[in-house]
Amino acid sequence: MSCSMSLSQAISPSISSPQRSASASRLSRSALSLSSSAAIKSFSSSCLSTRTSSSSSDQHRLIRYAAPIIRAASVDALEKTADATLLEKSVNTIRFLAIDAVEKANSGHPGLPMGCAPLGHILFDEVLRFNPKNPYWFNRDRFVLSAGHGCMLQYALLHLAGYDSVLEEDLKSFRQWGSRTPGHPENFETPGVEVTTGPLGQGIANAVGLALAEKHLAARFNKPDIEIVDHYTYAILGDGCQMEGISNEACSLAGHWGLSKLIAFYDDNHISIDGDTEIAFTEDVNKRFEALGWHVIWVKNGNTGYDEIRAAIKEAKTVKDRPTLIKVTTTIGYGSPNKSNSYSVHGSALGAKEVEATRKNLGWPYEPFHVPEEVKKHWSRHTPEGAALEAEWNLKFAEYEKRYKDEAAELKSIITGELPAGWEKVLPTYTPESPAEATRNNSQQNLNALVKVLPGFVGGSADLASSNLTLLKAYGNFQKDSPHERNLRFGVREHGMGAICNGIVFHSPGIIPYCATFFVFTDYMRAAIRIAALSRAGVIYVMTHDSIGLGEDGPTHQPVEHLASFRAMPDILMLRPADGTETAGAYKVAVVNRKRPSILALSRQKLPQLAGTRVEGVEKGGYVISDNSSGNKPDVILLGTGSELEIAAKAADDLRKEGKTVRVVSLVCWELFEEQSDAYKESVLPCGVTARVSIEAGSTFGWLKYIGSEGKAIGIDKFGASAPAETIYKEFGITKEAVVEAAKSLL
Repeated sequence: MSCSMSLSQAISPSISSPQRSASASRLSRSALSLSSSAAIKSFSSSCLSTRTSSSSSDQHRLIRYAAPIIRAASVDALEKTADATLLEKSVNTIRFLAIDAVEKANSGHPGLPMGCAPLGHILFDEVLRFNPKNPYWFNRDRFVLSAGHGCMLQYALLHLAGYDSVLEEDLKSFRQWGSRTPGHPENFETPGVEVTTGPLGQGIANAVGLALAEKHLAARFNKPDIEIVDHYTYAILGDGCQMEGISNEACSLAGHWGLSKLIAFYDDNHISIDGDTEIAFTEDVNKRFEALGWHVIWVKNGNTGYDEIRAAIKEAKTVKDRPTLIKVTTTIGYGSPNKSNSYSVHGSALGAKEVEATRKNLGWPYEPFHVPEEVKKHWSRHTPEGAALEAEWNLKFAEYEKRYKDEAAELKSIITGELPAGWEKVLPTYTPESPAEATRNNSQQNLNALVKVLPGFVGGSADLASSNLTLLKAYGNFQKDSPHERNLRFGVREHGMGAICNGIVFHSPGIIPYCATFFVFTDYMRAAIRIAALSRAGVIYVMTHDSIGLGEDGPTHQPVEHLASFRAMPDILMLRPADGTETAGAYKVAVVNRKRPSILALSRQKLPQLAGTRVEGVEKGGYVISDNSSGNKPDVILLGTGSELEIAAKAADDLRKEGKTVRVVSLVCWELFEEQSDAYKESVLPCGVTARVSIEAGSTFGWLKYIGSEGKAIGIDKFGASAPAETIYKEFGITKEAVVEAAKSLL
């Protein structure tokens, strides 16, 4: 084959006429001309290889298939004639690893991997910079499969690229108990998977967060003589991701922020579970993304147009002021004679007969899970190449460290996640003599203290910074032209905000993002919060206006069931501090917990600084703030959180005046309290004391666990009302008098 011949011209897979017809039908749907046609025509398909270094121009990242080189400046490039047969075998290997795994599991989504195999091959074999033996190398390119149902594409690529996390036995145990290849990508199960995806649209929003982090760190740490942060974020999203509103929220921000190192591939196959997307999704996605501020390219032949895909990526990397969407028109289930281009290949195994027909159709004579030796040999080069890339970057960082000691120390903290020694000493302290303040005000003081000592501390609000009090006063706004700043302006996009922060936190262990809105509006972002909990993302959620105490805005803005709902969510910390000291304790807990998210529910109304509150107590989740009993045998125990802890403390004073022994317990974080020893929990809530009263301006659901069947829970089990806070508390019976009455009824 001539070295100047197009690979797509050289390859002529044995596809039956039904397959060809389906492909032609798919391509004929298009009405928009390819914006990058001139670039594609001018892009040479020659077999030239390109030497690379982490500081060279964008062009160095586009590595042609024919050049199995060591992608580092210190290693000579090895040139090799392009082999169309090898390329075809490699792409079909990806397809059949996916087909075989789904078939063995009798569960999964084979259609996307079959259709996106050419794109996946080009990305992982020619474009992405990574070290398969160190999936967490800092300067690697990031890849996100937003269409997570097609995860066998990612698993097949990780397997071929040499990642130890996806061996042949892992492919064979796809979707099985204890497998490292779960039904959707999970970052905590499979090294090489950057973020957990599956709920559609979450992944592309995560990719925006990853790209934001790269742009921010590059702006802060790159120097004219050393570019130490230099990598791309790539994502594949599907029609379902495009339909979900979160993708528009996140992509709107990506365009606004000018995240030019974000390149997203839209798998345009026009098929969803219910059938052809024409039944519900007919908008012009290209025009929408152009309006969002993206550069848009259309690859009309994603099935065999290898050079079109390469040219599109090359063009995307020349764009320096905005992200790029590459629409790649593909045939879902490509190669299946009877199921391609239909919903039947989207979410279920092909079936034995169709697998056999597909093998025959694509000329694949091998047994299930077989990787031809020449394909295995070709992909094996990524191990030494990846090691060379990382070694080169390590040498560069060593030089950077010599020239820029302070910046290197900060960046190293971000890369490793190691917190600076004594960081917690900057947290504000409070005494009972300190003035009364809303805990949202205390939160603001803590945020502005922490940013002085935590290099990776960044965050912002969904258009409520002046109400949430989340601005970092020493910094400006992260914007397209000021990416070094640390205040993130998300606009009214709660869901996008939450998922973007998930991406930010997974960029590097030492980046600590926070995001904020009113507590009730967590309803808009619950899916992203749930993914954060599931995927062990240590995002800090600063949620103000935490109860009926916000007053006149009324029941639409007054959270009632929210505390209970987040306490029911696994692997997340729900903290409701009562004053400044507990707010400082909550932030200490949140910063330390890098493997699980924390929600801080904060008051709008002023609260006194209580006697007996302690940071150490918050770290245990529940503790005694006052007690006039002895022998761990009080007459009654009063439990409260947040703004109602003050009410419990006042009720205790009244009961003590009547000769009762009363213990007041702050149960600021149920999850942390449950992690304490049985002995500690008994010291706080002795089993022998059954007279217990809880008070919280929210649902009473869940309190039975702590007050027992003989206790009484004071709370709100209906929606709130519009009135001044004092009036609402009185009308709903969230008062000192109600606590005293309940306690007396138990004695």
